[in-house]
Amino acid sequence: MASFVERHGLWGDDQRACAAELIARIDAGEIETLRFAFPDQHGILRGKTLVAAEAKGALSEGVNLTTTLLLKDTSHKTVFPVFNSGGYQIPGMQGASDFTIVADPATFRILPWTNKAGWVLCDAYSTDGQPSPVSSRQIMTRAVKELDDLGYEFIAGLEVEFHVFRLDDPNMALTDSGQPGTPPTVSLLSHGAQYLTEMRYDRVDDVMELLRVQLQALGLPLRSLEVEFGPSQFELTFSPTVGLAPADLMILVRSAIKQICYRAGYHATFMCRPRIPNVMSSGWHLHQSLRSKATGQNAFVPEVEGTDLSPLGMQYLAGLKAHACGAAALASPTINGYRRYRPFSLAPDRAVWARDNRAAMLRVLGGVGQSATRIENRVGEPTANPYLYMASQLYAGLDGIARQLDPGPSADVPYEAQAELLPRSLGEALQCLRNDACLVEKLGPGFVDYFCHIKEAEIARFNLDVSEWEHREYFDLF
Repeated sequence: MASFVERHGLWGDDQRACAAELIARIDAGEIETLRFAFPDQHGILRGKTLVAAEAKGALSEGVNLTTTLLLKDTSHKTVFPVFNSGGYQIPGMQGASDFTIVADPATFRILPWTNKAGWVLCDAYSTDGQPSPVSSRQIMTRAVKELDDLGYEFIAGLEVEFHVFRLDDPNMALTDSGQPGTPPTVSLLSHGAQYLTEMRYDRVDDVMELLRVQLQALGLPLRSLEVEFGPSQFELTFSPTVGLAPADLMILVRSAIKQICYRAGYHATFMCRPRIPNVMSSGWHLHQSLRSKATGQNAFVPEVEGTDLSPLGMQYLAGLKAHACGAAALASPTINGYRRYRPFSLAPDRAVWARDNRAAMLRVLGGVGQSATRIENRVGEPTANPYLYMASQLYAGLDGIARQLDPGPSADVPYEAQAELLPRSLGEALQCLRNDACLVEKLGPGFVDYFCHIKEAEIARFNLDVSEWEHREYFDLF
């Protein structure tokens, strides 16, 4: 009888070859467990671990999971009424029914920090073999396909900021359980403020070496390891990759760093602005360009001296600028992330572009004869679901190309430019997304409603909580 993959034609020749190689490695005893992982709506990896004998069959049959995994907010609460007929419903997801995750064998890796464990990234499908309408990896796959049909490939490089602390107490007492539980107690590895100093780097060399060795053993295209400005703040950069690979890379980077650090007695967090004294917000800078499939050349490189990008590149840039507010909720999907957008902070506060200016949202780099010509979008926070963030970039850029938009002049003083202000809160960003007709059409109206519903549930929980600021401000005064 044909397998799930065969019945629905889910693999190409390359994936079948990779699956055969993976099974051969299992048979050779190299792998004793295989982690089937899929990125959920928040870009968090979920899935199941199967022993080797069971994993071989699951490669082609898929692994069944409960659909409530696709309906949770960041506290892991299911925010849709799955057991009643009223309220918001998604077809095929009522009653906590099943969906199927199918491995993409081309993503297989050995996890070097554990014993004979393999890892493979999966796509989410309905039980009838159709791509899940709320699968973020499937959404980016569609965007990449649309670009491919125009004869171009998406090229992206990552700059990722995050914090690493010494784990003093994981807070695992019985009273610490909850949803979410008590966060760990931590202490600093560095005081901060000494940006890129070698002395600071040397003091955290043990952590940097731990990350370097393991990430390179994992086969990730690591370029640099840096001490950032804030206390206990680091930055890693990665070489450009193609198509879906940049998003797959970001998913694996975040998960790997957290696992590696925890095993060594550290706590890594990609939260944008942790609540620690003298903190600096963490950003995720996305470098992007398009490559012509016909020539293999960077399609953003200008040919005329005095121009910043090719005509195609300027149209793509204009699309990013035009949809900056609509895409904000996908670039910065947490309540906390909007604490980063403030003037004169190296984080953008309005939709502008500029030539090599770090205050601008869109920073243009390169020029005539420079193969690395690209656009750096500085708006994202490192918690963003990379598939949704990058899909929004592609759809915005493609709209700019389709309509031959003009981005206008470079903003020489970005924080003073007369330009559309970026959303100042997650709620405002969600409304901007709902109002962006192009992004709603491309992402799918049902998906946008679903995404906003989840995020609005988080906002509602936040608004019900009494903050320390409120208590300090009003408890004694009134």
